[in-house]
Amino acid sequence: MTGVIVLILIGLFLFVVEFLLIPGITVAGIGGVACLIGGIFWAYSGYGNAAGNITLISTLIATIITIALALRSKTWSRFMLKTNVEGTVASDHLTQIKPGDEGTTVSRLTPMGKVRINDVVFEARSTGNYVDQKTPIVVIRFEGSVVIVKPK
Repeated sequence: MTGVIVLILIGLFLFVVEFLLIPGITVAGIGGVACLIGGIFWAYSGYGNAAGNITLISTLIATIITIALALRSKTWSRFMLKTNVEGTVASDHLTQIKPGDEGTTVSRLTPMGKVRINDVVFEARSTGNYVDQKTPIVVIRFEGSVVIVKPK
């Protein structure tokens, strides 16, 4: 009977792993179901109907309790990140350039890449064409913190 109990406990542990650590249908969830079914089947075949029924009912109750404990908000709060990100995008340098300024590409724009304008490197996007490295460019406009450029 110890083997049946161990198999069912392994199944419940795999369910907890499935709920908390690896969401979705994964090996842990499938393994958990297989262990639970295997433990119940072992109890019926090895110890008779009375032991099998007790094992089935006990396993159902233990599974419901395990799922209820795993889905409580206090359980999830132990795993949650409790820090706030209070940063902003560094767009100070965007005030140093304006449409019409010229520069060169630092990397190939495919269509995103890096450009150097007024000795400052920016994230830039071309107007649709690929622009090779070290090509002269002209600033057209801004979209958020991205500079939109075209070849000169």
